[in-house]
Amino acid sequence: MAVTKGKTNKKPSLVVNAYLFSYNFIQCLGWSYLLFQIVNFYVNPPKSQSLWDVVKYTVEIFQNAAFIEIFNVATGLVKSNLTVTIQQVLSRVAIVAAIVFIPETSGSPGLPLALTAWCFAEITRYSYYSFNIVGYIPYLIIWARYTFFYVLYPVGVTGELLVYWTSLGYVGRTKMWSIEMPNKLNIAFSLWSAIATIMLIYIPLFPPMYMHMIYQRKKTLGSPETKNIQKKVQ
Repeated sequence: MAVTKGKTNKKPSLVVNAYLFSYNFIQCLGWSYLLFQIVNFYVNPPKSQSLWDVVKYTVEIFQNAAFIEIFNVATGLVKSNLTVTIQQVLSRVAIVAAIVFIPETSGSPGLPLALTAWCFAEITRYSYYSFNIVGYIPYLIIWARYTFFYVLYPVGVTGELLVYWTSLGYVGRTKMWSIEMPNKLNIAFSLWSAIATIMLIYIPLFPPMYMHMIYQRKKTLGSPETKNIQKKVQ
């Protein structure tokens, strides 16, 4: 299959490349295994386990492992925006935390949507990074990274919002982690309001993010180098 050479301004050391490749490759394997678990759950449904019962450890391990990406960017091993990286990692971790600590969310119809979208997105993303470190990226990986988002972004966001929506009922009834006035500290906090605020934040953030990916797709797949690869593949 035709390939394209990854672009780098300054070549990292062999040790750094080996470390980054290992991280991305392991993450790719982890999310691939999670996708297998999800498919297997629906093809061969267990009698006494929910989807979350089956996948929870895999999700917790590989999603929390994304904190390593914050370290990689903060130390300069990876050239990326630190603020954006932190936001991306924490947004996913918040969803996982909601599922772990709020019982009703594990049965949310949004859970399989979010997890499946995450799997395809992460398998594609980590494959892209792994090949880029090697120096050659198959065109199919480039195309998938800049095309799958058309479906994965809306599906993933819908799933995440449904998970949050499901949590609101339980949090509202139990007043989970909420602090009401009056109290000695003279402060108030409502977890229900915090979750509702997070859901509302999706409204202004999603369109620019989606349009940015459309621009990146046009920029990447429309480049002369990629067009040449496209002709060879066709």
